[in-house]
Amino acid sequence: MGMKNKKFTEYLLEENFLSQEELNKILLVQKEKKGSLVELLIESGYIEEPQVLSLLSRYLGMPPVRVLHLNISDEILKIIPENLARQYQVLPIGRIGNTVTIAMADPLNVLLIDDLKTLTACQINPVIAPLSEIKEAIGNYYMPKALDTIEEIVKGNSAEGIEFIQTKIDDSSEEHILNPIDEAPVIKYNNYILEKAVEERTSDILIEPLEKSGRVRFRVDGLLKIAETYPKKMHPFIISRIKVMSNLNITEHRLPQDGRFRGKIHNKEVDFRVSVLPSSMGEKIALRVLDKSTAFLDLGLLGFEEEVALKIKEDSLKPHGLILVCGPTGSGKTTSLYSIMKYIYSPEKNITTVEDPIEYQMKGINQVSIEPSIGLTFASTLRSLLRQDPDVVMIGEIRDAEAAAIAIKAALTGHLVLSTLHTTTSPGSISRLLNMGIEPFLLSSTLVGVLTQRLVRRLCPRCKEAYEVPSVLSDKYFNGEKITLYRPKGCSFCQNFGYKGRLVECEYLQVVTQVKELIANRATEQVLKKEARKSGMYTLRQDGLIKARNGITSLEEVLRTTAPDEPL
Repeated sequence: MGMKNKKFTEYLLEENFLSQEELNKILLVQKEKKGSLVELLIESGYIEEPQVLSLLSRYLGMPPVRVLHLNISDEILKIIPENLARQYQVLPIGRIGNTVTIAMADPLNVLLIDDLKTLTACQINPVIAPLSEIKEAIGNYYMPKALDTIEEIVKGNSAEGIEFIQTKIDDSSEEHILNPIDEAPVIKYNNYILEKAVEERTSDILIEPLEKSGRVRFRVDGLLKIAETYPKKMHPFIISRIKVMSNLNITEHRLPQDGRFRGKIHNKEVDFRVSVLPSSMGEKIALRVLDKSTAFLDLGLLGFEEEVALKIKEDSLKPHGLILVCGPTGSGKTTSLYSIMKYIYSPEKNITTVEDPIEYQMKGINQVSIEPSIGLTFASTLRSLLRQDPDVVMIGEIRDAEAAAIAIKAALTGHLVLSTLHTTTSPGSISRLLNMGIEPFLLSSTLVGVLTQRLVRRLCPRCKEAYEVPSVLSDKYFNGEKITLYRPKGCSFCQNFGYKGRLVECEYLQVVTQVKELIANRATEQVLKKEARKSGMYTLRQDGLIKARNGITSLEEVLRTTAPDEPL
């Protein structure tokens, strides 16, 4: 055994992984938490998982074991039942006489090894394996009891109680299919995943088949992370269950399908948009989670700077014209639009929307969902809608020249029109509309404002740490001023991400007289941007830097989400 006589902590110091100070800090935390030193090092971000592996393997003088492709017999797996394997994140891989070899991420965790000794009544021979692989292996190896083990996973959760709210009222033949499966643990497992997703404020759930197992990933605050792995043979059941809930065709496995369902989770209604895609390993499902209670439909809470919020409010109260919200998929455009509608709503106004699909139900607003399969398209719905005497029309998205033409026409005939467009900058959206064939003089007389936005992660208020900006960065982004910014650290409150929640970074282009003239003369995007900045528009990058300066987000986030500006 390598350097057994030397303490691992001394070894860490010698190898310059930590300073004495940092080590003391970590040992204090370990005293409180009584956890594994190695896991703490990874959690607090001092050392990455691969580094820890090679460190431990050098220290203990043993190579890491790759646990994913071993042939482990059921007898050996029985030594440690699955629920304990999951709880301790360990995997039994072999046995000679009275000694069991167990793969673990931290073979130095003496307390854990003692526990395992007592549990198995055997001597323990610990070996190192990467934590992520142990997790996946547990999902793969404890296969035969797949359905009982789900019972185990779900046991501690209240996942019984998701009530599905049927949207379509079909004939009763549907009932017979639902009942027999109803008893199956698959339903509990699905409910468990949906509940967990809502608790963790997930925006998308991906359920994917891999070669030997299936996995569930959650997108939280814009970044994906692995939430669960499960035996591959359960995959078709999980997929079928979601298809049943979304009224999709269970027998169709070769074509993509789209649907939606609504469930009651923790006493609130949550909508799920479902997309099924056939991939080479099996069907893959993406669920978009629309939790109406987490959407703050309030312009003040989304993260707009005060000046910008005032301009938007002022423009949204104009009697007619076109206001656009732009940005890539998943940048919060719909939420901003709804917030604007909520702000301008009053019983004296007739507000009508055409959406695909309706994302949030709003009180007092008439919402229409399009159904292209029966000929209810954006264009045809809009034509009828304009005969309904609306004051404000919201169009889910301008996708083609036809919808653009109707939107402009509606704005000309005295309606306030709100819509979204997929473009990357505010001046760019004007060029896009002109390219769609809208006449410049019509656009310049109807367009009121263009809001472009991105979402950035918000620094966790409890653990963000201040640092002085190095002069290289300060010269580049802050005109050489001496300034203090914050960076992410990670604590239990933000699940060690260092970030919690997201907010909007935006640029709002108000179409003032000079800009109108430029549009009428088909000016290029660069010229428009210059003029807009002269008349007071902050670009996405500038808006982000203000937020970094105020300590709400980090400089890395701003640079990750925005493009640099040309000098004025």
